[in-house]
Amino acid sequence: MKYNFDEIVPRNGSGSIKWDAAPFGEVLPMWIADMDFKSAPPILSALQNRVDHGIFGYTAIPEAFYTAVLGWWKKRYGFTLEKEWLVPVSGVIPALSAAIQSLSKTGDKVMLQSPVYNHFYSSIENSGRIVIENNLRYQNGEYTIDLEDLARKAADPKVKLLILSNPHNPVGRVWKREELQAVGDIGLQHNVIIISDEIHADLVFQGHIHIPFASLGEKYSRNAVTLSSPTKSFNLAGLQVGYFFTQNEQLRKAIQSSFQLMGIELLNIFGITALIAAYEESEQWLDALKEYLQDNYLFLHEFISLHLPQIKVTPLEGTYLVWLDCTALHKTADALSHSLLEEQKLWINSGTMYGNSGEGFLRINIATPKAQLQTGLERLLKGLS
Repeated sequence: MKYNFDEIVPRNGSGSIKWDAAPFGEVLPMWIADMDFKSAPPILSALQNRVDHGIFGYTAIPEAFYTAVLGWWKKRYGFTLEKEWLVPVSGVIPALSAAIQSLSKTGDKVMLQSPVYNHFYSSIENSGRIVIENNLRYQNGEYTIDLEDLARKAADPKVKLLILSNPHNPVGRVWKREELQAVGDIGLQHNVIIISDEIHADLVFQGHIHIPFASLGEKYSRNAVTLSSPTKSFNLAGLQVGYFFTQNEQLRKAIQSSFQLMGIELLNIFGITALIAAYEESEQWLDALKEYLQDNYLFLHEFISLHLPQIKVTPLEGTYLVWLDCTALHKTADALSHSLLEEQKLWINSGTMYGNSGEGFLRINIATPKAQLQTGLERLLKGLS
């Protein structure tokens, strides 16, 4: 293998939230969505060159930033993104919060599709808006969008926004074109703006294709804002870099005004450097990473099928976060995650972090060397047997 994803890099004492926030020693953390792999060699080299320069003053967004992002979306997804649609930001969550504050007002309702990324809830509630859940349908081990419920709730004039997780965290779905169009049509019919979080777009596995929401057509693109970043794909979360784009100038300027009001228009110099190196030079590393992650998923699936047949593994179409159906154990998700942490020193997420519809489920992060994954699965087996 050209890249050594089996290398175990000690992270304790590095300030890592994933590793250093453990409540006691010897915990194996497989919870928060960051990877235990070194980033791509071209990124490390570019960052080292920037360090060697030795001056880290205020930094404007270079043209290379825009060129890298536009080129990436064209090359990977066949989507022509225009420079004027694109706004660099310090991350997806800041952009999400700015969009909620800019495109709705206090007391308005914002819809999401649970079980879904927990920060969607906090971004809505912290902005003084009301969460409306359009729960995904779960049938025969697979998730689909409940379009009837979505249309009924979107008809409420107080519902202004729908946050779409595309690909979906934590259930691992990669939405198909017809599913996205159905969501888009409901949004247009009821004047609900779609905020499409596509931070996991690059982590889609064989047999599935990421469809950018904005690529559906101009009428959909003008009613949407897309959020993205290379931080998940290339393990750069600590560098605080991302962007949003929309074809709708009115929406774009409204969100930009929130960043201007807070005085956070500049980006981290290392984030800029890393993004350019990721999109311009690190595609081969990403493709090798996806192969390794898919092997990890198959390893997990086989292990659980053999040793824990009462647990159902949700099909993983995208992301490196596996959704485990533990409802057959007849215990709450919080009880399961707590006992695994306390008794087996395995830290994985309770499904109820992602909404009430996550009850009975656990989320586990498989973006780790296979030896650590195996250790985690052995602890899972001891805890759930």
